[in-house]
Amino acid sequence: MPAVAPTNLAWPFFDEGHRALVVQLEAWIADELPTLLHGSEDSLDACYACVQRLVRSLGRAGLLRCCVPQAQGGLRESFDVRSVALARETLARASGLADFALAMQGLGSAPVTLFGNAAQQAALLPGVAEGRLITAFALSEPDAGSDVAAMSATATRLPAGGWRLDGVKTWISNAGLADHYVVFARSGEAPGARGISAFMVDARTPGLDASERIPVIAPHPLGLVKLNDCRVGDDALLGEAGGGFKIAMGTLDSFRTTVGAAALGFGRRALDEALQRVHARRMFGKTLADFQMTQQKIGQMAVALDASALMVYRAGWTKDVQRVRVTREASMAKLYATEAAQKVIDDAVQLFGGLGVVQGSVVERLYREIRALRIYEGASEVLELIVGARTLQDALTPRQNA
Repeated sequence: MPAVAPTNLAWPFFDEGHRALVVQLEAWIADELPTLLHGSEDSLDACYACVQRLVRSLGRAGLLRCCVPQAQGGLRESFDVRSVALARETLARASGLADFALAMQGLGSAPVTLFGNAAQQAALLPGVAEGRLITAFALSEPDAGSDVAAMSATATRLPAGGWRLDGVKTWISNAGLADHYVVFARSGEAPGARGISAFMVDARTPGLDASERIPVIAPHPLGLVKLNDCRVGDDALLGEAGGGFKIAMGTLDSFRTTVGAAALGFGRRALDEALQRVHARRMFGKTLADFQMTQQKIGQMAVALDASALMVYRAGWTKDVQRVRVTREASMAKLYATEAAQKVIDDAVQLFGGLGVVQGSVVERLYREIRALRIYEGASEVLELIVGARTLQDALTPRQNA
């Protein structure tokens, strides 16, 4: 049994459906995951193949159903942030690649779940839930990451109907592996963020090239998506022309919370490994756990993780139950949980001493895996600006029922 308890499912944020999902996930992790991960670190090709195996297996087990609404084979009537967050926390505690496989199915399909029409949803979402189709979210560009309004990829409306897409997307998870991309491009209805549209693009569409990979410190499928005279029909447009920024931000409002949950899973695994280490490591006639400095560090780690969990699942509950925008709450949860997990994992490495930096050890792997979470889907510095701006705005808004 692990030394560290996962998030307390007795908290009022959860219902029986959430608890059943976690039980199912833990059974899959015990029964299926070890075999699926075998050889995944041998090469980048092996990593790509592993993610494909993971998606197929998660789909067969019914675990990807948390990513889509009930009408398209999902678990719940509408997209449920808490289900995806719990899934990500549970999987991340066991494997960063397993978390990645599920998370990208959710992120790549969420724009269609949240903003697509019935035909678009029917064409994609059942395949996502079953693990037959792998998805990707293509928003970032070489010169437009956090500043989405600086996007330069273009979408040109064709006289005979349809659209022509041109440009380069980068840092795209599942690039080269995905069957389907949601691509954001400047369609020009208005300046800045108001002139961006979102499109569903099949990976086999002529003019789309996702063959160039980007190696990173914690290997996973990541690369460039190049669009050169890539033509799609009018039925590929998600929502209204010029509404792409709203689609991107609406998607991130939901998924930023789940990034915090993944960080929480990494942090919990690091604390679990640290606890086992300090109880076993003997020095100066005692165990490392006997020293007050160790006890203080363990206490700080435990507090940080519980605070992260409360912020993550508050944001999820607010989105799911109150059905309101959670830009501030999701930004706070992602910001705090990722920064806290980075510190917890660093402390775990320190408690391991020299063994903590040995390649292949659990805490060394976690140290590499956590770093990207402080950047993608909103860098920490950008989230601080968002939280600050929202807090200042709220101070000028009359309180309800005051």
